Amino acid sequence: MKYGVMFANTLLWAGPKALFLAQNAEELNYDSLWTVEHVVLPKGFKSPYPYSKDGRMPGGEDAYIPDPLIWLSYVGGATTKIKLATGILILAQRNPIITAKEIATLDYLTNSRVILGVGIGWLKEEFEALGANFSNRSKITEEYIEALRCLWTQDVASYSGNYVNFSQLKMNPKPLHGPPPVIIGGHSVGAAKRAGKLGDGFFPAVSDPETVRNLIEIARREATQQGKNLDSFEITVGARADKNELKFFADLGVHRVVTTPFFFDENQLKNHLESFAELVESL
Repeated sequence: MKYGVMFANTLLWAGPKALFLAQNAEELNYDSLWTVEHVVLPKGFKSPYPYSKDGRMPGGEDAYIPDPLIWLSYVGGATTKIKLATGILILAQRNPIITAKEIATLDYLTNSRVILGVGIGWLKEEFEALGANFSNRSKITEEYIEALRCLWTQDVASYSGNYVNFSQLKMNPKPLHGPPPVIIGGHSVGAAKRAGKLGDGFFPAVSDPETVRNLIEIARREATQQGKNLDSFEITVGARADKNELKFFADLGVHRVVTTPFFFDENQLKNHLESFAELVESL
């Protein structure tokens, strides 16, 4: 089972100390760094954060959250093998053509180390500030995924949908070794089905192991119906440094577990990365 770091572009690691995190993780054979995204956090927002009991986002409105693709470009230039992942990119808030170009460029420059994790988002006030469509974000996300793949694979790309349309576009460079894997993140049945239908994998963004199990089963069932090979349909989950929990996920056939870098001290982070890696390797 592989292991990575989620929330990699937060806290102390949002700035230049990102290199400490990235290089130490690479030395310890972590396979991936996973970044989060919020362009803005509207003051006093009311939308409930879906991944905490109190509905509030860790770090609050003043959290430092650098642009994930720029952050990954920064650490990508200082590493050689660790995967560079978004976990997740809020695709429906972005221009799909520009995003396709940015991701392809990052992939081209880093020898195909990009993993594109996408989700539909939860912060309505952020969508409104950006002039993005919150109500239809699920359908928009699905179209954008298809449009990205067209731009990455077709020499002269065309796409016609309800939310994105283009014709006869040439975009270069393309991803170096084919389209990056698209991992669908989310905490709902809809996200699990979307992952099985459109994704190359699933990242259930919940902490309860039984809920994770149920969502994985839904995603795999949908993937099977789409004719996908479950061995290559990659499952990533967030995990605590707990051997029983890690074994539970290993027995489920999870491909990757990811831990958090929630430390304000370099030595504490390094010790945690070492101990988490040892736990996973001991299974």
